[in-house]
Amino acid sequence: MNKNTSREENVNSMMQQFPMHKTIAPFGKDIYFLEDNAPDIEKKFPFYADGFAGIIYCKSKYPFYQQPMNKKLSDFYLYGQTIEPITLDTRGEFQMVIIRLYPFAVRILLGIDPKVLNDDCFDLELAENVNTQLTLDKLSQTTDKDEIIEVLAGYFNELLENASINPDNRIKLAINLILNSKGKISIKKVRDKLCVSERTLERHFLKEIGVTAKQFAKIIQFSSSIQQMTETDYINLTEVGYANGYADQSHFIRAFKRYTGKTPKEFQKQAPF
Repeated sequence: MNKNTSREENVNSMMQQFPMHKTIAPFGKDIYFLEDNAPDIEKKFPFYADGFAGIIYCKSKYPFYQQPMNKKLSDFYLYGQTIEPITLDTRGEFQMVIIRLYPFAVRILLGIDPKVLNDDCFDLELAENVNTQLTLDKLSQTTDKDEIIEVLAGYFNELLENASINPDNRIKLAINLILNSKGKISIKKVRDKLCVSERTLERHFLKEIGVTAKQFAKIIQFSSSIQQMTETDYINLTEVGYANGYADQSHFIRAFKRYTGKTPKEFQKQAPF
C-alpha cells in the first residue's frame, strides 16, 4: 500500500462493544463492531496477541489484507491464535464485527488442529454441513447491529449442532485460571489445581488451544500490559511491567518486543492513543 496515504488507526477508540449473545456466551468473551466511514484513505489496523480466537464478518468497499503476509481475507472467517504482530489493511468505508472466542472454540467448531490457525484464519465459506451462503445473504440485507448479532448467533448455533468434539473441561479450567490471574499464575499452580502432570497439561493444552499453557500465560500477561498502556492516560512503563508480573524491566521489554516488534517506549511514541 502507498505509505504516503495510509494511516495506522487507534482500534480501541473505534470499537463499540455489545453484550455477548446467550447462544455464544459459553464459548465467547465479547462482541465488537469496528466501523469507519472515512473516504478512500488507506488504513492499517494493528492487532496483537491476546489469547483469544474469533469470528470476523466484514462489509467493505475494498478487501482487507493481513500483513505482513499480504493475504487477502474473506468477508467471513474464523481466526486462531494471533502470536506474531499483524495489521489488517484496507481503504474506504467498512463495517466489521468481531466475536472474540475462548481459544478452545476453534477445535470444537471446525474439528481441526488449532495449531493450523495460529496466525492464520479459515474461510467460513468452506465450512461443511452448514449453509454459510444463506447466512451471508441475511447479513448483506441488514446494517442493524442487533440483527447482525442475531444472524451470527444463529450461524454459530449451526456450527455447534454439527460439532462432534466436546470441550476438555480441564483445559477450560486452566484457561480460566490463567485469564483470571492475567497470566501471572505459575503453571505449577495450574497443574496442582487440575491434578495433572506437566507433560499431560502441555500435551492437552497444545491439542485444544494450539499453544502450550506456558505460551498462553505469557500471551495473557503481555495482553494485560498492553491493555493497561492503551487505556491509561499516564503510563510509567516500569510500573506497568511490575504490575503485570514481570521480574524486571528487561523481561518486560523482551516480552513486549516479542509480541509487537517494538519496545514499550517505541510503542508508546508511535501508538495513536
